[in-house]
Amino acid sequence: MAQYNVPPTKTNLLRLKEELKFARLGYDLLDQKRNILIVELLNLVDQTVLFQEKVDDALKEAFDTLSKAILKMGKLKVQNIAGAVNIEANINIKSRRVMGVILPVVETTFEEHSPFFSLQDTSFWIDNAFMKFKEALSIMGKFAELKISVIRLSSEVQKTIRKVNALEKIAIPDLEETVTYVQNRLEENEREMFMLMKLVKERLEAKRSKKSTIAEK
Repeated sequence: MAQYNVPPTKTNLLRLKEELKFARLGYDLLDQKRNILIVELLNLVDQTVLFQEKVDDALKEAFDTLSKAILKMGKLKVQNIAGAVNIEANINIKSRRVMGVILPVVETTFEEHSPFFSLQDTSFWIDNAFMKFKEALSIMGKFAELKISVIRLSSEVQKTIRKVNALEKIAIPDLEETVTYVQNRLEENEREMFMLMKLVKERLEAKRSKKSTIAEK
């Protein structure tokens, strides 16, 4: 709503013009931020869809390989080998910023420690199964990174859009209307003052003329 209760002074007019200038600058910056965030968000959404398929494929391949190892070696032996596995998965979470939004960066590494299992009487399928599950875990880490990034960026995009709309549809039009109102009132006051001064001048001149006429008589 326009600020019609603002006293129509030049000081207020200058202040309102500065506020309007600042609001327009804020709108331009937020509009740029919104566009950059949307581009980044769409890119991450595409990657997320791709990695969703990669996760599904990687898990399917890992479990298929495990099933083949069980068929070749037997379930009991595979369970014994699984119990002897000493692989440490390290998930390191860093961060990056996109227009002030903190997004995660997930890095997955593995460390193999002894005791491990003996290669004797084992099938290459068991080694392949370990490799496939490690690959699947790495892909799942990247997928989690992308999903969290999409959620955070979506939230920030919504906030930025609300701010842009508030400036575009409420704050800036109200300030523009208020500036116009104050300018019109100032111009009206100046016209009234001009007319008043003109009237005073005419009356003073009339009095001087009257005094001159009396003096001459």
